[in-house]
Amino acid sequence: MSSTISSVLVANRGEIACRIFRTCAHLGITTVAVYSDADAGALHVRSADAAVRLPGTSPADTYLRGDLVVKAALAAGADAVHPGYGFLSENAGFARAVLDAGLVWIGPPPGAIDAMASKTRAKELMAASGVPLLAPVAPDRATDEDLPLLLKAAAGGGGRGMRVVRDLAALPGELTAATAEALSAFGDGEVFAEPYVERGRHVEVQVMADAHGTVWALGTRDCSLQRRHQKVVEEAPAPGLDDALRTTLHDAAVAAARAVDYRGAGTVEFLVSAEGRPYFLEMNTRLQVEHPVTEAVFGVDLVALQMRVAEGEALPAEPPAPSGHAVEARLYAEDPSRAWQPRTGPLHALHVPEAPGLRLDSGYEGGDLVGVHYDPMLAKVIAHAPTRAEAVRKLARALERSRVHGPVTNRDLLVRSLRHPDFTAGRLDTGFYDRNLDALTERSAHAPQGALAALAAALADAEARGTAGAPGARLGGWRNVPSQAQVKRYRTESDGTEHEIRYRTTRDGRAPEGFPGVRVHGVRSDHVTLETDGVLQHFQVSAYPGGRVYVDVSTGGSHTLTALPRFPDPTVRAEPGSLLAPMPGTVVRVAEGLREGAPVTAGQPLLWLEAMKMEHRVSAPASGTLTALHAVPGRQVEVGALLAVVQAEGSGEESQEEQPS
Repeated sequence: MSSTISSVLVANRGEIACRIFRTCAHLGITTVAVYSDADAGALHVRSADAAVRLPGTSPADTYLRGDLVVKAALAAGADAVHPGYGFLSENAGFARAVLDAGLVWIGPPPGAIDAMASKTRAKELMAASGVPLLAPVAPDRATDEDLPLLLKAAAGGGGRGMRVVRDLAALPGELTAATAEALSAFGDGEVFAEPYVERGRHVEVQVMADAHGTVWALGTRDCSLQRRHQKVVEEAPAPGLDDALRTTLHDAAVAAARAVDYRGAGTVEFLVSAEGRPYFLEMNTRLQVEHPVTEAVFGVDLVALQMRVAEGEALPAEPPAPSGHAVEARLYAEDPSRAWQPRTGPLHALHVPEAPGLRLDSGYEGGDLVGVHYDPMLAKVIAHAPTRAEAVRKLARALERSRVHGPVTNRDLLVRSLRHPDFTAGRLDTGFYDRNLDALTERSAHAPQGALAALAAALADAEARGTAGAPGARLGGWRNVPSQAQVKRYRTESDGTEHEIRYRTTRDGRAPEGFPGVRVHGVRSDHVTLETDGVLQHFQVSAYPGGRVYVDVSTGGSHTLTALPRFPDPTVRAEPGSLLAPMPGTVVRVAEGLREGAPVTAGQPLLWLEAMKMEHRVSAPASGTLTALHAVPGRQVEVGALLAVVQAEGSGEESQEEQPS
């Protein structure tokens, strides 16, 4: 039965909602957004033709309330619902509720979702279809010979409820933690174990199927660069696979789709061992975050195809021929050097250079606020070119030249990852960051330019304030005496380095002190050109309230500075042993039996915070006594909030240790 879609409600938020709205606009389809109170001013709300409020801020009260979403669609006059990815996208009950309400469901049949919803049941189904699998391991019967093990949530995704176990003694604790996280994230605490394949690759196949018996395998994608089992960089086609392996993966993906009478867009994920043996992982019965790389290579719009299939149209017998290579990088508001801690705050600017073959998918614009409630992904940047080397180079340079002013991001990590010898050579596996993270997050990469960035900031500030005026010009209560050096102090956010900049105003312009070989070539309030040993470099300077200054350098790199007072106040320090919240979030649990007066040991997990869909463990900074406990499950805390105090044995001050859960 065919149905013409005229109005679509997207049961999602952020980047994917904006991306679906873009296709709807091209197809002449009216769009409806839903939003939580935390998203009232979000870009996806501003981008839609109409929007319906879901009261509350937590996902459980808003985007996971299928009943409210269906009511919103009916109230807004939508005739179809697109689930995006995440939230309710793989919830068969929600799909049935949409259909029962007389709406078009832009997704696979509920039965197919059900069949693939549990990873354990999906593996049984795939085994019957001849798809290669990893043999499961019963956690209660695991031995040292089974190690390392990977614990996974049966109903999971996005790395939630997933743990690698290398020590049998740690298995019970990790199993408990994985079960708790799975229950919290998916409402299902089932966890299973399977062998962890060292140096394995994450390779997946995009499928598209219609209701007339046609199933496309739209090539492969490599998604091996992951942090916390969540993808960071993806590309299509997966490099380094021989024709026989590609054929095996395509055939297995088509068999998986046919086994559940699949329709629409879906992805079949495989783990490929270092020896080239593929193993089925799961089928995602939805659109994937990384779908743009497939779109670029095959020249298709997967969202448009989803809608046409939902309307009953038939796909052509064969998919388009692929062309070139595409790479995608996910830009997250997080600090990779500090256990991937998510970051929040105002996003002053987000600009990626425009060029042929570059694409930006984002749920944010400059002026938006990055909050604590949802995933920390700001945007996806995609590059397409005739060859892999060109696409990788284009993406790295686009990221390097981007202006991202606001919370700390993983932008520098992405650039360095794309230029790492292993990545450029196509030597990919899921342990890439385990081996290389320390080197990739070293603060010294642009350190030599930090002082030049501070100099540029000081000169631009002087221009903005008009201190280049006539000798003796007055600013406030201070007299500008050109014969005396002007002083400005900055601190670099990345490593805390402080720079004291001195310059004099002469007849020939400003002359910096302490910068041999550097000459000021040109100054505006937002742009400074410096000549260093005969080479010109351009520094784009952006100053924001609160003394925050961002300096983007033409030759690469970006520096975030904080203007410091000329006469700094004494440093205010927290009480020794204080455990402060490293980020805004919600206290999800406290260690069993923990109370004031209890003895604790260094490194002992005391409590867990959840922020931006991730759990973060806060551990005792030293062995001693817990003298204060302010953390209560369910309590929302701001960054720097006092969670607990540990009085160390003897004397001396210890630093707080925060680790990923």
